[in-house]
Amino acid sequence: MAYLNAFFCSLLLATSFILSGCGAKKDKNTQTDMEYKPGTFGYDLQWLSQHKEVIVLKSKDGKAQVAVCPSYQGRVMTSTSNGGSGYSFGWLNHELIASGKVLDHFNPIGGEERFWLGPEGGQFSIFFKPGSSFDFDNWYVPKQIDTEPFNTISTSSSEVVFEKDMELENYSKTIFKMGVKRAVRILDGKRASKLLNVDIPESLNWVGFETENTLTNKGSNAWDKASGMPSIWILSMLNPSPETAVIIPFKKGEEAELGKKVTDDYFGKVPADRLIVKEGVLFFKADGKKRSKIGISPKRALPIAGSYDATNGVLTIAQFTVSGNTTDYVNSLWEIQDETFAGDAVNAYNDGPLEDGSQLGPFYEIESSSPAAALAPGGQLVHVHRTYHFKGAKSDLNKLSATLLGVELDEVLSAL
Repeated sequence: MAYLNAFFCSLLLATSFILSGCGAKKDKNTQTDMEYKPGTFGYDLQWLSQHKEVIVLKSKDGKAQVAVCPSYQGRVMTSTSNGGSGYSFGWLNHELIASGKVLDHFNPIGGEERFWLGPEGGQFSIFFKPGSSFDFDNWYVPKQIDTEPFNTISTSSSEVVFEKDMELENYSKTIFKMGVKRAVRILDGKRASKLLNVDIPESLNWVGFETENTLTNKGSNAWDKASGMPSIWILSMLNPSPETAVIIPFKKGEEAELGKKVTDDYFGKVPADRLIVKEGVLFFKADGKKRSKIGISPKRALPIAGSYDATNGVLTIAQFTVSGNTTDYVNSLWEIQDETFAGDAVNAYNDGPLEDGSQLGPFYEIESSSPAAALAPGGQLVHVHRTYHFKGAKSDLNKLSATLLGVELDEVLSAL
């Protein structure tokens, strides 16, 4: 899909983290007036601020920044590890945002990390109306997680908190009254090192943020297997390159005990040259040129995944909640299902051309899901998803990859 290169002005709001309008921009780190190039965080921030309110969370030195939009369900739109002139990590659909259009089925505006709810398909789906057939003509993303804003409850330089009350009906005609609370926080070096249990090399530029997502049953009936149970679903849309691969470690063990290593046939089986499955880790090509998706079951899932973009020198780490107490995860297949709670805990998606030649992106996604929410009235489920981007010398990135993902970067590149 061709991008619309929107005209933009440069404007400084040096002391505020809520931005709007356009005008002259002064970079905080360099103290010089400048217009940012496409692909930089400064460019995307200035551009976004012409269309929507943007809340920017910043590290103390201003190098790490995270842009969040309340009107887009409190999603993280993009981030940077090196101020306004740094690389913009999130994929944005500039053309759709600039058009102001609201599409019927789904508004793929992009964003580096967004809140969704599952399941997508099956008899407990919240994306299909009761009695409809499971095809694209009947697939609609609920407006509460697609077009409606979240309410901003509090803001600071390092955190913003949102809330949203929703009422949704699933395919089996169960009404869910729910509350969503979403906190977005930028991480400092001390906390990030503790969470990852690793020393971050000082030579690297990096940014890290977490979202804490809470789902509350605000109805009078319990959510159970008979009527369906929703789940929290977090998706990250990132920029692909010809040399990008998703890296997912998983639990080793026999299939008789843990099941298959990976689900690789969501949109037809992934070609062998695009998915390499080894003992305890897989590599999935993320170049935005072949529509494909993979999934890891909760029995295999570990609380970490990542990607390496050799073209831009970026190591991305996703860290998330994985339940050790339940294997009931929602099944999103577009069909009446025999196993409605046999879904995946971790997914990755690579965008590519559709049958008619059109394409949403290109982008790729790293996704995590909570267990199915078996909640009594007033009960709550919390799912945390963290995103880290490291940029710098390959040797330093390699040390992090080996420690966090268990693989060296040359192994990733040679596999794909």
